[in-house]
Amino acid sequence: MRAIIIEDEKPAAEKLLKAIRQADTEVEVVAVLNSVRSAVEWLEQNPMPGLLFMDIELSDGLSFKIFDFINISSPVIFCTAFDEYWQEAFEHNSIDYLQKPIKQEKLEAALKKYDKLKQHFSADFQQLLQTKQQIASDYKKRFLVKRGTDYICIKTEDIAYFYATHKLVCMIDNKNQKFILDQSLSDIEKQLNPSQFYRINRKYLVNLNAIKKIKSYPKSKLQLELEPPITDDVIISQDNVSAFKEWMGGE
Repeated sequence: MRAIIIEDEKPAAEKLLKAIRQADTEVEVVAVLNSVRSAVEWLEQNPMPGLLFMDIELSDGLSFKIFDFINISSPVIFCTAFDEYWQEAFEHNSIDYLQKPIKQEKLEAALKKYDKLKQHFSADFQQLLQTKQQIASDYKKRFLVKRGTDYICIKTEDIAYFYATHKLVCMIDNKNQKFILDQSLSDIEKQLNPSQFYRINRKYLVNLNAIKKIKSYPKSKLQLELEPPITDDVIISQDNVSAFKEWMGGE
């Protein structure tokens, strides 16, 4: 299997290369790239590798920028010294998130996970991701809302969350603008991609990107901090915690 490493620190890249060779002799690392720019240029000129190992903070920006230029259809194992990017990583083809210094057993487990996923779906990951993209395209892409006497369209990706209050349903966008909708929260939930929006409780339906922080809460519950912020306590019940964690991890 062909793979590439995207890592801007040479010692870290060499250490990872050695660890990969030790973990699986069938993984052929065909390129070691050290920036967003060099990665984009290489991916434009070469066939897509079967697996990518990506650091996140590179010398010319976050590696997530690569996805803005290249349609990456292969899975990614992120290797980073920071823990704050794990949510975003799972939005960018991540099958594992390894924190530096990377332990050999963690790397080997990530490669085994790749093999198991590939065998389970009995198809290459490109086909799998294309199928997911096709399914996602069937969900609602925008909402027509009223502002004063005018109507405007709000793209689904620009919506932070929905909430029910006093028999009304409100929509909050990324700019903290509020709109009132004439649909129930349950009806709206059916129209949205479940990998992007989650029904936190009876009152809230939130976009993954709006979740700024997850905190522990008494009695094994979780509390969410949303962006834009809201004065209410957004609580996930003990019964819903397990399902929520699975959703956050990419289901």
